[in-house]
Amino acid sequence: MLEIKHTLCPSCSVGCGINVILNDGEIVGTFPYKRHPVNAGKNCLNGRTSIESYQNKFQSALVSNSETETEKAIGDVLKELNSVDASDVTVICSGNNSVEECKAIKEFGESKNYNIAFYADNLKDFGEVASYDDIENAASVFVIGDLLYENPLIGRRIVHAKQNDAKIYALGKSDKSVTFNIADEVATGSVQEFLDSNSANIEESSVIVFNYVDGQEDLEKLENANCKVLPVFSKSNSKGAFSVVDAKSEEEMIELLDNTKVLLVFNDDVVNDIDYDFTKISKIISFAPCENDTTAISNIVIPIKTWLENDGSFVNAMGESQAFSAVVESDVLSEIEIIEKLNG
Repeated sequence: MLEIKHTLCPSCSVGCGINVILNDGEIVGTFPYKRHPVNAGKNCLNGRTSIESYQNKFQSALVSNSETETEKAIGDVLKELNSVDASDVTVICSGNNSVEECKAIKEFGESKNYNIAFYADNLKDFGEVASYDDIENAASVFVIGDLLYENPLIGRRIVHAKQNDAKIYALGKSDKSVTFNIADEVATGSVQEFLDSNSANIEESSVIVFNYVDGQEDLEKLENANCKVLPVFSKSNSKGAFSVVDAKSEEEMIELLDNTKVLLVFNDDVVNDIDYDFTKISKIISFAPCENDTTAISNIVIPIKTWLENDGSFVNAMGESQAFSAVVESDVLSEIEIIEKLNG
């Protein structure tokens, strides 16, 4: 029997709704949620393939690349944690975690006096930001990053702005940026150069939309811009995580990793995010739904529920909190349940 259930896309911070198709209780596909206010019946490729994390999920825990029972692997994690000083342990929180999971991770880390780290692509929380409607209604839009390709449902709003006679200024990392196809003016230099060269064009009726910066000084310049700004994060709940855990820059992350002996990674791929020699860390422990670059080098991997098997909430890029419910039932432990076991 076919069944349709609504949920949120976990692929980036735009916060689109998706419908998940089940056949006799098995997830077989997705299609856009037409009544969802964010994407109004559109999903990008990442949204359409988001169920792959469920289809490719871990079937058992791994210790030194050998399959084992989850309870035994959790026992091994406890042994590792008890073998070092609390100051040598770092807990990685992530924008892939729900708001509820972020709170549980923070409480766990603080109760044990562990270091807590959250990395959001060198970006920060800007508090009040532009809405998606603000983009469509702006007189000019300044786009930093290839948002039409990397965040297509935000890109759709930029296209609407263009159709509403807005002027589009685009900065990309290469001249192959898809966003350049609709831009009136394009550039491939630094963020600082882009903002400085367009300072006379940035007005109160403008919006700056961006998904990367070159450094922390860019964030200060963006924060002081004479218009609304909207950072678009690569992970679904980075905006929500900011309200729970302080974000660190890449430099701060590297300094912390240099002083870490045991690294606990909660549903993140920190190896893919940060250019660092992770072999310097004695033990890496991942809590993840499916394989990624970090689990590939982890000493212990504990399977966790995918978002399709879990309840929670994400906060999208413009600050709207959206709740989601489990699409399928699962006997796999959630992050919160695992933390309860680690707390004894």
